Amino acid sequence: MALFMEQIPYAWLLLGAGALWLFRSYMQGGKYRKNTTALGKVVVITGANTGIGKETARELAKRGATIYMACRDMKKCEKARQELIKDTCNKNIHGIKLDLASLTSIKEFADHFKEIETRLDILINNAGIMACPRMVTEDGFEMQIGVNHLGHFYLTNLLLDLLKNSAPSRIVVLSSLAHAMGPFKNNDFLSEHSYKPSKVYTHSKIANILFAHELAKRLQGTKVTVNSLHPGVVESELMRYNSIINNRFLGPIANVLKWPFFKTTANGAQTTIFAALDPDLELVSGVYFSDCQPKKTTSVARDDDLAKWLWDESDRLINLKLAQLDLK
Repeated sequence: MALFMEQIPYAWLLLGAGALWLFRSYMQGGKYRKNTTALGKVVVITGANTGIGKETARELAKRGATIYMACRDMKKCEKARQELIKDTCNKNIHGIKLDLASLTSIKEFADHFKEIETRLDILINNAGIMACPRMVTEDGFEMQIGVNHLGHFYLTNLLLDLLKNSAPSRIVVLSSLAHAMGPFKNNDFLSEHSYKPSKVYTHSKIANILFAHELAKRLQGTKVTVNSLHPGVVESELMRYNSIINNRFLGPIANVLKWPFFKTTANGAQTTIFAALDPDLELVSGVYFSDCQPKKTTSVARDDDLAKWLWDESDRLINLKLAQLDLK
């Protein structure tokens, strides 16, 4: 009897560990399980040297796609590229420099890409920055809206001709559930009057969905689809500016506590792969996905008038800067 009583705590520990593991497995979310080929597809992925972007590149390369990793840090890009070639046995993985915080760099990327490719089947706007201290891009835009939205807005428009010529083709825009924590600041779009890092991040994520919403309308009839998504709460470098994660004392505790809740980068890439490849989505456009399922956004992210305003304002800001830079 005494021995039995002593074993009870161990049984509870095993039961607790099993429950925790099941909970973590549940939190990894939906997975794309179809064996859809990507053979012959040409894919551009921004921020593909790390995190979700890297795992997306890995999976699409395994399926036969030609991958272009559009990255700011070419040293990291080359290291990741060699790893992906080794892991996937696909030599059609290339790296091209792209700094989304520079309109000049974006134009140079698009020009270079068009010199070496005549088609583009899938554009994945994956790169992003989250909750950083207030900084500005090379062109003077607030960094989070500049990289997460304006940089991708300009890049996408520069590549639209190839996407149309390659139709049916797809544009995948990574947003976040954080968009629901709003607001959208059209009265202070570049956060010149106030700045709260996390609020500006949500502002940029609403912009991602509004952009996809408006672009989907503009591309009706072209067989180019545009969808946005929430990848999940993912263990990645996106949290590099988080004060708790980076705290010398609290960081190790936070890393343990977040383990059951955070997706791996491979699981975080599943909805992107789904949106990029699923045959059932060939004619689906303007939809927001999470865990490989359509989800409803907040009303502000579905506002037609706001989406048009965002498009016009983004176009105005970029063209104003392009005129100053004499870029065409």
